[in-house]
Amino acid sequence: MTKKEDFDLHLFLPYLLNQAAETASDGFQRIYKDRYGLLRTDWRVLFHLGIYGRMTARDIGIMAKVHKTKISRAVARLEARRFLQREEDAEDRRVEHLSLTPAGQAAYRDLYGVAERYDAALVDGLAPEETRVLRKALLKLADPAKEPASGA
Repeated sequence: MTKKEDFDLHLFLPYLLNQAAETASDGFQRIYKDRYGLLRTDWRVLFHLGIYGRMTARDIGIMAKVHKTKISRAVARLEARRFLQREEDAEDRRVEHLSLTPAGQAAYRDLYGVAERYDAALVDGLAPEETRVLRKALLKLADPAKEPASGA
C-alpha cells in the first residue's frame, strides 16, 4: 500500500478523538454492561440522574448531547430494570420527571466508584499538568459554539 496524499488520517483530529474515545470507553463499557446489562446511553442517563437528581428526559438529552429517541429508549430500559421512576408534571402532563429508585441509586454509586478508578487509571501515565491541559482542551473542543464552519 502506498501513501497517496500528505494528509495523515491518523492525525486528523476528529478521527484521532474518535479513536481515543473508543479506546478509553471500551474497558468501562465492559464493566457497566457485564454488571448491569447497561448500554452506553443507559449509563449516561443513570449518571445524569445520579449526579443532578430529578430531571426530564429532554434536559438529559441536552446535557448529554444525545438524541431524544436514544434517551427515550434508555429511560424505558432503566424503568424496566426498576432503576428509575417517572412522575408526571403537575402543571404540564406532557412532561415527566425522572428520578432514580433505590436500585438505581445503588447501581449509580457502584459505577461511580468504578468510574473514578477507571478515570484515574486512564491518566496514570500522564503528568498532572498534561491531564489538566487535556481535560481543558477537550472541554473547549466539546463546546458547540466553537464548531468550525463547514469548508473551513
